[in-house]
Amino acid sequence: MGRTHSRSDHKTDAEPRQELGVVLIPSLYEYAMDGLYFNTIVVFDADGTNLGKYRKHHIPEGPQYIEKYYFTEGDTGYPVFETQFGTIGVLICWDEWFPEPSRILALKGADVVFYPSAIGSEPDHPELDTSQSWMNAIRAHGIHNNMFIAAVNRVGREESDEGHMEFYGRSFISDPWGTVIKEAETKEDEIIMAEIDLSEIKKARNILQFHRDRRPDSYGELMKRVLR
Repeated sequence: MGRTHSRSDHKTDAEPRQELGVVLIPSLYEYAMDGLYFNTIVVFDADGTNLGKYRKHHIPEGPQYIEKYYFTEGDTGYPVFETQFGTIGVLICWDEWFPEPSRILALKGADVVFYPSAIGSEPDHPELDTSQSWMNAIRAHGIHNNMFIAAVNRVGREESDEGHMEFYGRSFISDPWGTVIKEAETKEDEIIMAEIDLSEIKKARNILQFHRDRRPDSYGELMKRVLR
């Protein structure tokens, strides 16, 4: 989620820097054709290889979160990316509140799911702080699927003609048990890092057999918008 201010009328060509040997997940306002734009991330492997892209599926609409005017719902499915360091998935902001995409990524083999976000105050309810709910919801995806989570959120204040918004940050990394192993400590731009052991995923899944005991044959009702 996040307010969008401007349009981009050309495709963005990301040029990754290879010398640091890191995987890059840049966001862009993707032009597909006139009148058709996507909220998109591209994944570059540590050697600079373009591994593909993901287009945000869930597009919110609310006071100052006015994305439906700018973005089309994504059509890429939910891909995973085989990087030099492990298999990752990426979901964009509002996607993070929905359990189904995370489950799909886990079943496709994701070790870590990244959630780039821009979420903060609720303009119509300035007294409401959703930061803990935000953390709890994303950590729950990690628990339900026994995988690592890396949630990245914007910080700072944004002024507009309609008022202002405060983005609460709280970027964090959690393990397959849902334990937060690193959280941002400030309200400023900050880099957080944690060393993770991917073998913890197998251990957690062998103890908590959520994937084994799933009953997809019984979930057909989820394909309907409303159940009465």
